[in-house]
Amino acid sequence: MVLHTSPYSSAFLRCLSSLSWGFIFPCYWLLDRLLSSCVATSLEKRRRSQDPCSFVTLYVLVSTPLYLLLLLASLPFALLGFLLWATLQAARHPYLYTHRRPDKHQAEQGCVASLADWRPQGRSFCFGSSNVCLLPDSLARFNNLSETQHRAREVGKRISNGASRPQIKIYIDSPTNTSISATSFSSLVTGFRRTSSLGQRPDNTPEAETEPVTDCPIHTAGSDCPIHTTGPNCPIHTAGADCPIHSKGDQGSSDCPVHVAGGENTPECPLHTAGSQNNSDCPLHTTGAQNSPDCPMHASGVQISISAPEPDPPEAGNHQGEGDAESLTGGVSSNNTLSHRTSMFKKHTGRKRRQGDDGFDHEISAFFPANLDFLCLQEVFDHRAMSRLRQQLHHYFPYILSDVGRYAWKGCCSRFKFLNSGVMMASRYPILDAHYECYPNGRGEDALAAKGVLFVKVQVGTSHQEQRVVGYLTCTHLHAIEGDAAVRCEQLDLLLVWGAEFRKMTSRPSEEKGLEDQVAFDVVLGDLNFDNCSSEDKLEQQHAVFTQYKDPCRLGPGEDKPWALGTLLDTSGLYDEEVSSPESLQKVMENEEGRKEYLVFPTNKNHCPNQKGRKIPLKGNGRRIDYILYREEVQQDWKVDIEEFSFITQLAGLTDHLSVAMRLAVSTGEEEP
Repeated sequence: MVLHTSPYSSAFLRCLSSLSWGFIFPCYWLLDRLLSSCVATSLEKRRRSQDPCSFVTLYVLVSTPLYLLLLLASLPFALLGFLLWATLQAARHPYLYTHRRPDKHQAEQGCVASLADWRPQGRSFCFGSSNVCLLPDSLARFNNLSETQHRAREVGKRISNGASRPQIKIYIDSPTNTSISATSFSSLVTGFRRTSSLGQRPDNTPEAETEPVTDCPIHTAGSDCPIHTTGPNCPIHTAGADCPIHSKGDQGSSDCPVHVAGGENTPECPLHTAGSQNNSDCPLHTTGAQNSPDCPMHASGVQISISAPEPDPPEAGNHQGEGDAESLTGGVSSNNTLSHRTSMFKKHTGRKRRQGDDGFDHEISAFFPANLDFLCLQEVFDHRAMSRLRQQLHHYFPYILSDVGRYAWKGCCSRFKFLNSGVMMASRYPILDAHYECYPNGRGEDALAAKGVLFVKVQVGTSHQEQRVVGYLTCTHLHAIEGDAAVRCEQLDLLLVWGAEFRKMTSRPSEEKGLEDQVAFDVVLGDLNFDNCSSEDKLEQQHAVFTQYKDPCRLGPGEDKPWALGTLLDTSGLYDEEVSSPESLQKVMENEEGRKEYLVFPTNKNHCPNQKGRKIPLKGNGRRIDYILYREEVQQDWKVDIEEFSFITQLAGLTDHLSVAMRLAVSTGEEEP
């Protein structure tokens, strides 16, 4: 299957398309500005109320007649361009595939994933999904969002910087705290460099516990301290909580849990900054005390994992990348010089189950996961915003499918499509095949967009028998109008049928070697526009898609796991100071009262408003409409286990959804030769 690297098959058609859009754009821009001036966001209303001398009202009164006059003047040209543009859509490809070879800086960060021989112990892969609401500015304002072009650029920056940070986790195994540290690791991920790596997670086996500890467990020579920032404040302390590093709760304690007895006070300690090492008497790492159960750095205490291995050499034949990554405003610093790739994992016979009986980590994170491999975005409708977002994402993802969908009449029955599907997919692994299908049953305003499903096949490795190891991804955005459960169920039916056909069509043995592909994973990502707790969504909750794919946040139809969060934010509070940054939104989501204030909750059919005019919640922690589903059995004798699920607040203030991410561990079930 050929990947389409251009919207049209010939340069002549591309020129005609550019010409038609040149006629349309002035009218489109003027209409968008005219409508935008009539719909104000809550932030704009607040600023006007705080500044009585604001000239906004005067600006609107003057600009509106001017916009209207210019709009009328541009209509004849727009009509001519529209007729030409609509005719050309019959020859347009359903998506645009772009590939950028990482530059030297990106190669150091490991943007190119390794396709080395597949080991029986397997690999882990990280998937992310987010609805970014990049509509034309006038339409985005109905969701209390504005400045679509600026938001598109910022969304790309934040995702790229979040995914390229080092993977650092602190596991605290104690009777009172069995979760990943809820602290956002902003102080851990800024401005230090690693030249080597440690494992995904320390072993809990006796063999691992009896290994001699000769060096600091998270330190490499020359690195800055990833735990303490300059100054006396400990970034992992919480008010009234026990510090997993300082056993006495004293940040200035002279008893260092990682210094060897008699060690010098060097500035290379990964737990203290220069000047804070006042005493080298270590109560734990003395002779014979390495395996003490009281040591917060061993498996029975705090387990620290840093994953930042050196990248493999980039593949030959790739195209040159575009520019360097820009700095992130309001998020993680982009001054990351760490190297990353998909992390290898090792099955631990003594692995403990954390956070109940799930057997995997779940957290609310202020950042996208480190080493994010695949990303599915929805509502990337605006063409200029899509270009800006794609440019930023290419700083981290070499392979991107964008502008997915059909326009005009082709491929979507008789309904005219003014907008594409809004789906965008980015990958660190090479894309082998891609196929798009449009849902034919859209209704109302949803029928104006070519909502559908994008099927993607990627190569993630090569077996010892020279078979390709591949994965399948399904990216979609379902019908949004409330009460149309039958429409969404029909779309899910089509998704399963089309997905089976795509896998069958692309699973034929290659002509060169005649070997069948080995399938590592099959994942569905997207905004499904129904939740698992609302009584109005019972039909979708019982759909067959949940028998073929597993939802890690779901206990059963109508019931989510206690830790699962809603992903739909209340648009009226998007600009409140309490949720204005990724860190502040993370703290709010960790609090039950905060969730009730800023999340949209599922409701009964016979609901009644409470004192604030909001619907009384039925159950759960908000409407979870963004999903990542995975198939548990994709290859005979292969094992697929979930390692981590995250609700992400890094796009705070840029969209009305929380993002979600999941990390899967895939192994062959065989022993390492």
